[in-house]
Amino acid sequence: MSSTLVLINLLGACALLIWGLRMVKTGVTRAFGSRLRRWLALGTQNRLIAFFAGLLATLMIQSSTATALMAASFASQQMISSAMGQAIMLGANVGTSLVTQILSLNLGWLSPLLILAGVVTFQSNESSKYHAIGRALIGLGLMLLSLHLLGDATTPIRDSAVMRNLLSALDAAPIVAVIIAAGLAMIASSSLAVILFIMSLASGNIISPAIALALVLGANLGGAIPPYLATVAGGALAKRITIGNIIVRFVGVIAVMAFLTPLSQLFSGWIPNTASMVIEAHVALNVILAIVFLPLIGPLSRLTARFLPEPKITEVGPRYLDNSAINTPAVALSCAARETLRIGDQIEVMIQTSWEAMRTGNLKLCNTINKQENLVDTLYKAVKIYLVDIGREGLDKDDSKRSAEIMSYAINLEHIGDILQRGLTDIVAKKIKQQVWFSDAGFKEIGQMYELTIENFRIAQGIFVSRDSNLAHQLLDTKAEVHDLERSSYEHHLLRLQEGKPETLQSSTLHLDVLRDLRRINAHIRSVAYPILDEKPEQISSEEET
Repeated sequence: MSSTLVLINLLGACALLIWGLRMVKTGVTRAFGSRLRRWLALGTQNRLIAFFAGLLATLMIQSSTATALMAASFASQQMISSAMGQAIMLGANVGTSLVTQILSLNLGWLSPLLILAGVVTFQSNESSKYHAIGRALIGLGLMLLSLHLLGDATTPIRDSAVMRNLLSALDAAPIVAVIIAAGLAMIASSSLAVILFIMSLASGNIISPAIALALVLGANLGGAIPPYLATVAGGALAKRITIGNIIVRFVGVIAVMAFLTPLSQLFSGWIPNTASMVIEAHVALNVILAIVFLPLIGPLSRLTARFLPEPKITEVGPRYLDNSAINTPAVALSCAARETLRIGDQIEVMIQTSWEAMRTGNLKLCNTINKQENLVDTLYKAVKIYLVDIGREGLDKDDSKRSAEIMSYAINLEHIGDILQRGLTDIVAKKIKQQVWFSDAGFKEIGQMYELTIENFRIAQGIFVSRDSNLAHQLLDTKAEVHDLERSSYEHHLLRLQEGKPETLQSSTLHLDVLRDLRRINAHIRSVAYPILDEKPEQISSEEET
């Protein structure tokens, strides 16, 4: 029974440590994720700045895995080069070792204060940002508490003769120690938690310095595997970053294992306390790897590119929906927004192609619009599924609002695509096949309506990106302009009918149908402004929708 209780206490302390780490990561990401993401992306001007960007980001999030997923996401979207991604990861590795060193200090007295501060922050304000900050503070307090519990839980293990004998047996097989620690880090998805556990074991002097160093190597290597597993479905560009990180850490394992005994003796001579040696060795390992590989990120990125060649850009499926970013809502929503912008770019091409077909009488352009609409449908479905997957992770108020905005805009874009394909394209095809000609004045009026529609659509794309309220007001003001242009064209069209102009008599139905469909498109375009102004899309009048 006593051994069972010891195991339960040990697993509970480890679970609390991992959960506290997760709370810190999610709290900081939700509170500062978008700013952190922009700052990290801007910090790739050169390798040194990228290194420190990765280091500072990891110090904030306390997770090199989260930093790795951000860097992989940027690389998959071609926002940063593979070399800059590798520099970020070298910084992240040093950052997570520094976090381990900070947590190894005797800071148990801070635990209740941090938990209290976190609860007060969480309860004092309904803002999602305050909730996230409170969550991060509570998580940090739980991490410090778990270290105290971990120390108590490992005391019986350190006093156990059986456990001492088992751990001593590893002296004859240090490679087994590396594999065990790597497996634990992979299961826990955190090298930090395993390093702290190794430190607790080492504090009782039940493992030799050589085995302690081997366990550190294994934990460091195992911590690089979860980010790779998370990017398996993310494409070659994302996997280059995580595989490069594995290569760097694996080289460190090989180099140190070749000289394990003399290096462990050297470390133990400098730092007699084995527990302290574990932490310092972890920091030293990652710092040395950063010094060695930072000048070599170019060859390293070329090596990963050789085994993972850049895929051909496809027009069929989504480009920017990075599945590895799902667990980081701020990053994932940015991916969804960028893919939605791509849908918008496609819609703009469809509007221009429709006008070109109308102007030139080229029937082949109608077939082009049908193909473009198929791509719009494919991308829309992909974005919709991706946003649903993000929602499963749980979103705060701001992220939930942004997700709804992206979904709303994507839906309206899909509706515009349908109008272009089933409405305007059919009208244009009928005009061409039946050899129908508009009057010069009528054709000019239709051209003005097309030009206004394209101009409004470009404003809508800018609003979606910038969320600028002034632009939103400007777009809503175009409702009257569209209405006046349609009414004026309608009145002039009636006058031409009364005058009996043959072109007008022949094209009357088509002329009015074009104006109707362009008005409907403009109604969907304006819908992007309503969320920005805290209005509802339902405010679009039923007259606009019909």
